[in-house]
Amino acid sequence: MVHIPVLQKEVLENLDPQPNENFIDCTVDGGGHALAVLEKTEPRGRLLGIDWDSEVLKNLKTISERLDNRLLLVNENFAHLKDIVKKENFKNARGILFDLGMSTWHLRESGRGFSFLKNEPLDMRYDLKNPLTAEKIVNFWSEPEIERIIRDFSEEKFAREIANQIIKERRFSQIKNTFQLVKAIRKAVPGRYQYSKIHFATRTFQALRIAVNDELNNIFLGLESAVNLLDKGARIAVISFHSLEDRIVKNFFKEKKEILKTITKKPITPTLKEIKINPSSRSSKLRVAEKI
Repeated sequence: MVHIPVLQKEVLENLDPQPNENFIDCTVDGGGHALAVLEKTEPRGRLLGIDWDSEVLKNLKTISERLDNRLLLVNENFAHLKDIVKKENFKNARGILFDLGMSTWHLRESGRGFSFLKNEPLDMRYDLKNPLTAEKIVNFWSEPEIERIIRDFSEEKFAREIANQIIKERRFSQIKNTFQLVKAIRKAVPGRYQYSKIHFATRTFQALRIAVNDELNNIFLGLESAVNLLDKGARIAVISFHSLEDRIVKNFFKEKKEILKTITKKPITPTLKEIKINPSSRSSKLRVAEKI
């Protein structure tokens, strides 16, 4: 599966990589953004590529070997960015990128239940060492807890009904796979909701994924580390894919206005041409700030 980097042209324009400069990609994934930056920073510019999923990094290791150690790969959570940079002794980064989107590989090939279109175990972990799975949440968390995460992490208006139906379903048998969960959600929501533009299970799956991986808290921790690492004139670029992520980034930049200058007063969104080529980019938003 070919990885298509979202808003690549706009990321390059805003990070403006120059020969021999160093950059950090906190969500290196398929390497689309990272390799484009490395092309601009030849011959000696380096990039620290971080990803929480070790399986994703395996696909990049052969590419890394061909780049004369210019691409340094680390399997870690970007929430620990400060510690990662210290451990790897990676200095003088002129820009840091966060692409918060879920990869095509996770949806189509991981087999971990990220997609409601395939019948897979309810896992949803990026890091397989994480003891918490989506299956544990839906089968062992209380109804108020399940309702809270569905409501707070996806803004699902039928959170209460979905949580109640999950409790009913698990009384008869544990909900172990994605299709069982989709069936419970379908029973919980009105008929008209099942034929809306967005699939009726989208928000619940998003909420469970966020809860399993503590994604929103990780974003804040990663941004906090990034600000402290950068020198004057260096930039942070963040691509978000839903309103909760975008709100965190927007508010973070605003709260740090004494040390950050917001470059994008309004988020940059993909062109119609890009959306046509890569439909998954349609909800993406890019915000950029510069250390002052």
